[in-house]
Amino acid sequence: MKAEDRYLKFVRWSDEDGAYVGFCPDLFPWGGVCHGHDEEQTYRQLCELVHKEIEELQTAGSELPAATTRPMREPAGV
Repeated sequence: MKAEDRYLKFVRWSDEDGAYVGFCPDLFPWGGVCHGHDEEQTYRQLCELVHKEIEELQTAGSELPAATTRPMREPAGV
């Protein structure tokens, strides 16, 4: 598994921005980091940003942040 596969990445439409916005909360906790008019293109751009951020952190010798954000909660009793 690649390091970037550990992190939740998602794209959602923003009426306020009039565009799709890409998020990766564990690496970019301040909010959306890219936007576009096409959902798939925005997701590809997001994946590139995540990859570059991880490369930069590893090159600097920094520890990667824990991947804690999940798309949904685990069912009770699991």
